[in-house]
Amino acid sequence: MLVYKILRAHEWAALSAHQESAGAPVDLADGFVHLSAADQVEETAARHFANETGLYLLAFDAEQLGDDLRWEPSRGGALFPHLYRAMRSREVVWAKELPLVGEQHRFPELGDG
Repeated sequence: MLVYKILRAHEWAALSAHQESAGAPVDLADGFVHLSAADQVEETAARHFANETGLYLLAFDAEQLGDDLRWEPSRGGALFPHLYRAMRSREVVWAKELPLVGEQHRFPELGDG
């Protein structure tokens, strides 16, 4: 199963350059990296990245993240994946630009991987 992280271009560049990252400011503040399942990530983009350009969507294999990945209640009681360690660039299955078209981001086809 794939889980997803939305990063701004500079955050993706930093992860690529340093091979790991503790995430965006919200991740640092909360003490874990916020991820989303395939059926959650579009709403995450709409709520937290509305009208932002220069975004990237990263996919991670949930199984490869191991015990540091926990599914915890969040928005409306839904279980969201949270990573309790830094993201590692070698664990990125793929990264794709997330273009803004009109007022919505255009997502690639997502699946369970």
